[in-house]
This record gives sequence, structure tokens and C-alpha cells, in this order.
Amino acid sequence: MLGTVEADRSEKWLELVSTVLLALATVATAWAAYQSRQWTGEQAQGYSHATATRIAENRAAALANRQVQIDVATFIQWVDAHQQHDEALAGFYRARFRDEFKPAFAAWLGTKPFANHAAPPTPFAMPVYRLKATADAERLESTAAADSDRAKSANQNADNYMLAVVLFASSLFFAGISVKLRSFGARATLLGFGCVLFLGTLIWALTLPVQLAT
Repeated sequence: MLGTVEADRSEKWLELVSTVLLALATVATAWAAYQSRQWTGEQAQGYSHATATRIAENRAAALANRQVQIDVATFIQWVDAHQQHDEALAGFYRARFRDEFKPAFAAWLGTKPFANHAAPPTPFAMPVYRLKATADAERLESTAAADSDRAKSANQNADNYMLAVVLFASSLFFAGISVKLRSFGARATLLGFGCVLFLGTLIWALTLPVQLAT
């Protein structure tokens, strides 16, 4: 009689644990699936921003290249006119130097390049020669790289949460199938395995970053 009571009590405990595990695993599975979807959206947004930024970067880099070509062309014409002692023509080209090129040209002339063999070969070798378009391209490249890194991180988080979905669903499966078995030992074993799997996955999932809808 006592054995029957103990058996009934154990059966009830198994049913209670199974019910609780089914409920918790269901909620955890839904939460992990939600998080996976949120991080997938974050990944897509990150890659979209990176693509748009790289397009802007390419435009800035192309503008910088055109400006350098203009500076080189006008400088070569000035050197040619200067060497031919055609000061009028040299002045014509110098007046048409771009504003960003003028400080570098003035600094280069200050080194007396036609008499000083140690002077920089051209104004383009001067540290002061910096184009805004080049700086913009470099800044946009850094921004695009950061967006790509954020997207990769979001992708990893989405994959981690999807794995959590699989593991939580597996614990849900073990909890559900345990109630179908007649053997108390088999039921307890499956239910115990499901509990361990659920708790291990839960502890790991709690270390993952959370993304909420904004």
C-alpha cells in the first residue's frame, strides 16, 4: 500500500515537472525565435547601411581622383610655362589652381625646389596636400566597415538564437514524449535529460545580447 502511494506521488511529480518544462520550453522557444528574427533584421539593416555608405565612399573617392588629376595637369602646365620663362602663361595656370592645391604649392615653393635638390619633388609630396574628398572617402570607409562588422555580429547572434530554438524545441520534445511512456524509469530519464538540456540552453541564452523592437 505504501509502495503504491509512493509510486503515485512520484508519478504526480513527473507529471508536474513535465508540465512545467513544457510550458517553460514553449515560452523559451518562442522568445529565441523572436530574437533570431530581430537580429536577422538588424543584420539586413547593417548590410544595407554598409552598401549605401560604400556607394557614397566610391563617389567621394572618384571625386578625389578627378581633383588630383586636375591639380596634376595644371601643375605640369605651370612647370612647363615656368621653365620656358613664360611668366604670363605661368601666372595664368597658377591663378587657376584649386584652393586645396594652393597651400601645398606655396609650401613647396618655400622649399626652393629649383635650387634645393633636397626639396620634395612635387607639391603632392607635401604633408599639407590633403583633399576633403579623400578625407570623406576615408571616413565613409570606416563607417562602412563598422556597419559591416555590426551586421556580421548580428548574423552571429541570429544564428545563436536559432540554435537555441532547436535546443529548446528538443527539450520540449523530450518533455512531451516522456508522458507517453509507461516505464517510470524511461520517463524519468527522458524528462531529466530534457530538464538538463533546457537549463543548459537557458543559461547560455541568457548570455546572448537582446534586441527589442523599436
